[in-house]
Amino acid sequence: MSLASDPSRSEGSSSADWRSILGSPRDYAETPLALGVELRLRDGRGANPWASRPQRTATARDVAKRTGEILLGIRPLEKSASTGAWVQGTASWDAVRRSPTQYGRDRSRWFADLLSIARDTLLSGTAGDWLVADLIESGLLWGHLRAAADVGIPLVAAQKSTTVVLAERASIGATVGREGGGLIVHPAVTIDGREVDPLAVHPIGHSGLYEVAQRGTNLRVTLAEVAISRPVHALLGAGEGLAVPAGDEAAFFRDAYPLLARRIDVRPVGRVELPPLPAPRAVLELSFQRGDTVKYSFAWDYRGFGLVPFMPSSDAVRDTVAENALRDALQAVWTERLGEELAPTGAFHDVAAAEFVTRVVPALEAEGVTVTVTGRSKSYHELTGEPEITVTTVESTDPDWFDLGVLVKIDGRTIPFGPLFTALSKGKKKLLLSDGGYFSLNHRALDRLRELIEEAGELEEWEAGPRISRHQTDLWEEFEDLADEALPAVTWRATADGLRRASSVPAVAVPQGITAELRPYQKEGLDWLAFLWAHRLGGILADDMGLGKTLQLLALIMHAREAGERRPFLVVVPTSVLATWRSEAARFAPTLRVQVRASTQGPPLTDSLRDIDLVITSYAVARLDEDVYAGVEWAGLILDEAQFVKNPETKLHRAVATFRADVTFAVTGTPMENSLSELWALLKLTAPGLFASARKFREDYIQPIEQGKVPENEEGGAYRQRRLERLRRRIRPLLLRRTKELVAPELPAKQEQILEVELSSSHRALYEVVLQRERQKVLGLLEDLDRNRFIVFRSLTLMRVLSLAPGLIDPEDAKIGSRKLDVLLERVIELQAEGHRALVFSQFTSFLDMAAARLDAAGIPYAHLDGSTRQRQKVVDGFTSGEQPVFLISLKAGGFGLTLTEADYVFLLDPWWNPAAEAQAVDRTHRIGQDSQVFVYRMIATGTIEEKVLELQRKKARLFTAVLDDEALFAQSLSADDIRGLFDA
Repeated sequence: MSLASDPSRSEGSSSADWRSILGSPRDYAETPLALGVELRLRDGRGANPWASRPQRTATARDVAKRTGEILLGIRPLEKSASTGAWVQGTASWDAVRRSPTQYGRDRSRWFADLLSIARDTLLSGTAGDWLVADLIESGLLWGHLRAAADVGIPLVAAQKSTTVVLAERASIGATVGREGGGLIVHPAVTIDGREVDPLAVHPIGHSGLYEVAQRGTNLRVTLAEVAISRPVHALLGAGEGLAVPAGDEAAFFRDAYPLLARRIDVRPVGRVELPPLPAPRAVLELSFQRGDTVKYSFAWDYRGFGLVPFMPSSDAVRDTVAENALRDALQAVWTERLGEELAPTGAFHDVAAAEFVTRVVPALEAEGVTVTVTGRSKSYHELTGEPEITVTTVESTDPDWFDLGVLVKIDGRTIPFGPLFTALSKGKKKLLLSDGGYFSLNHRALDRLRELIEEAGELEEWEAGPRISRHQTDLWEEFEDLADEALPAVTWRATADGLRRASSVPAVAVPQGITAELRPYQKEGLDWLAFLWAHRLGGILADDMGLGKTLQLLALIMHAREAGERRPFLVVVPTSVLATWRSEAARFAPTLRVQVRASTQGPPLTDSLRDIDLVITSYAVARLDEDVYAGVEWAGLILDEAQFVKNPETKLHRAVATFRADVTFAVTGTPMENSLSELWALLKLTAPGLFASARKFREDYIQPIEQGKVPENEEGGAYRQRRLERLRRRIRPLLLRRTKELVAPELPAKQEQILEVELSSSHRALYEVVLQRERQKVLGLLEDLDRNRFIVFRSLTLMRVLSLAPGLIDPEDAKIGSRKLDVLLERVIELQAEGHRALVFSQFTSFLDMAAARLDAAGIPYAHLDGSTRQRQKVVDGFTSGEQPVFLISLKAGGFGLTLTEADYVFLLDPWWNPAAEAQAVDRTHRIGQDSQVFVYRMIATGTIEEKVLELQRKKARLFTAVLDDEALFAQSLSADDIRGLFDA
């Protein structure tokens, strides 16, 4: 049945020809193309080596005289429609690539690919120029030239009386003969089976060459592919030969001759005897160092020629075939003994060093490796037998911990418990003792002990031995199962049992010494604090900024005093908040006897504590006077703005951890700014046994929740959700968080908006140039980010500053200005006219200075606060009194400790790495006491790194919400199930 009679097709339908399956015939365009080849002459170097040297077409006379530098130029040519000759016409590189309809798609693509091959190494030359083929390094060139004929592109000479040939094969060798008492080394070049004059040969990168042969006024250019190593390239460059004086013959045969002979065929000429090439021997250099560390390094010893690097290189005497064979044999030994790839250098520590010396080194010597040793070697021996374990417990001086006495014996020998448990905690397979004895940790009893120790505490910080926390009430029974002897501490049992019997948080009376009327949520906060206080447990008060956390804590302190507590409380705050705590205490708890220690000077602390209820000091002073504060038994420790101690690696965190207090409360609206590790750091201070192992917390929570890592047999989303729910259940009793939206509905709304700002054209051009430079630099550093972290951060900061104003980087670019400041000034002028007041934040004080200059020029009064401000309170008072409509504030100086409800507009000039810091800045004005709607503008320079920072903020905000704010979980009253969740395994 024909298609025309097919009833399924409508009368007006159309169909393509079936021959389209076969493909269309080649599209030969109207204008044929060829690759033009031209010999070009570049003038010799003059007095100025950096001066540009012009090029021109080379003649046969130029080739014969050899006065300048002969180069090989290439470019597209088109066939003249009138004469049939190959001419330049309009066939530039750009025109050919961009006009496939004129020249043919296949030919256009061929030239585009050739240009890409050339530009891998050619940084100069624009479309339309002759490209210098001599500089092309890519070996892809030759296959591409051979494929030219397939798309109808011939290789033609652009000069008259010149022919171009693409050879089939070529080879390079060398001869060594005698001349003038010394040696002469000549290159020997063969193209398609014929020997050619080395003086007529020119290299093309390191992958080929071309010969320029002359017969009268006729020239023939022959191109050939052949690998040219660095030594051979140098030999070709000396076309008339390399002279070796008689005094240098020994050095030549030792250093240079093997480099050539390993790569090309070198033949003697006349009375020259070439020496045999040296064979390599493997050498292992061992260095025994203190602390059971053995460093090693492999090298090759070429007899009579010294040591050369173990890894391949082009600048040493090498026999690659022999080296590879020996390296394979050594790799087999290395894999059999160590199960990993052989590295040329490295180090072994601890028991790995012992096993390397006793098991691996002898096997290498059996393979013919020469071993050299420096330092004092050590003898090692292995202990075998089943471990015998005894466990006891006694109260420690730290009220949050109980010491575990663990005794392990193997083969009748007592094993020191410190090294044993450190090894178990780090997952080591064997343990090396100080006398050289070592034993396997792969025993059933030790495996169970390892699991319990990981739950019991952070081993790296134990000073006297393993400990168990009062927060881990379910672990002692498991230790009892491990050993026959168990003596639990009575007070620890009582603490655990008492907490487990609690079913809810009881209400307490507001202390009589508190002069303020507590809001309902503040009263609930007092109840919660008093509940933890009664059980000698710390916690994190994480209410939003401006909800009265200080008042709740003052009420707790007064509650403890009225309950009979006579020891003082210690409050540690940022320096800028000292005055706030002092004034709040005087306002809300006037009967408290308060001492403020703003410096390390003054009378000894212990001399005055008998008559003091509350000591307030700064983080800086607490760190400097660590021993003084650690020497006092405090009734409680309060860490205000606790984000200051979110990094456990800092001296400040370690100092605060030494302070002895019945309870520790961390107070911060941002308990987690960047990662769950910060939340862990605060819990380490407030509930030191809840998640005692940093490694286990990372594996159980950080990796699945933040990084999406899940076990192979688990479903990703479900597993991460279970981990998240478990984390929230564990920390629920010890963290209280209420948001302003939840507990202060009377607070006016806060409207936030992204204010996108386009860079000016000159600003954009400069930004793109710097971006490309910094991107290349940063991408090359990311493989070792830990080592290059500072350089990477500096590049990121440079791009962030450049997004604001080029003048911040280079004063000469100040004329470009800043569109952000233009927009800010427009908005401020409108706000001033309407009677509004604004806070302007930036983390770059130099940008604030630039903003201040613009405000000065516009005649707009302003206040300015940054780290250099000396009379901080005076500046703040000036703004609150209404003297200035604008307050310029740096993040470091004004991100916390300020109440500025007089303002109703906030401008964030640059995005910060974490959203919590921005929220704190906004909360300077959006807090209890604000009676106007607050407008927040986040100014983002479009098309810059600021957009990436904004996306990073959103990612961190989602993590914060998932852990702390979802369903207002941490604002609800505690139940018995919540308290039981504290002890979940």
